[in-house]
Amino acid sequence: MPAAPADRRPERSSVLPLPPRARGFTLIELLVVLVIMAALAGLVATRFDGALAGMELRAAARDIASALRYARGRAVATQNETAVIVNVETRRYRLRGTADEREHRFGRHVGVDLVTDRNSFLSDHEAEIRFFPDGSSTGARITLVSGQSAFRIDVEWLTGRVRIHDAAPG
Repeated sequence: MPAAPADRRPERSSVLPLPPRARGFTLIELLVVLVIMAALAGLVATRFDGALAGMELRAAARDIASALRYARGRAVATQNETAVIVNVETRRYRLRGTADEREHRFGRHVGVDLVTDRNSFLSDHEAEIRFFPDGSSTGARITLVSGQSAFRIDVEWLTGRVRIHDAAPG
């Protein structure tokens, strides 16, 4: 038998057949996984958005309570009447009779309801909560609502005390 030349190799197939499990995923399998991942991402985003709205509501309640307490403290310290003016239509409030009279916003997703005495209304949508030098106030109840959550901020008329309550909408 003649010897094979040195530059010739025996022919072999360059592609070896793979076992059935090692061939990879089909397009349908990949699409199913992508659909499941998209559905899970949508659920997570929905829950995250709800958590943000709840945090926004809680922050708005704390902010307005802080502004009310500050106005009361300024009235007592300076012996001058101060007020917090709340506009339920634009969902904004501002302080009057203090150095900071800029407008503050309750939040994009926060609904505002205000109950106070008739004489405190400046217009159909705007009212002021006044604080007097002795610490008393005109009194008010502000309800902030977002989705299924709500906070009620009460201002006592006799003492001017400001309290936040967790409340159900309604």
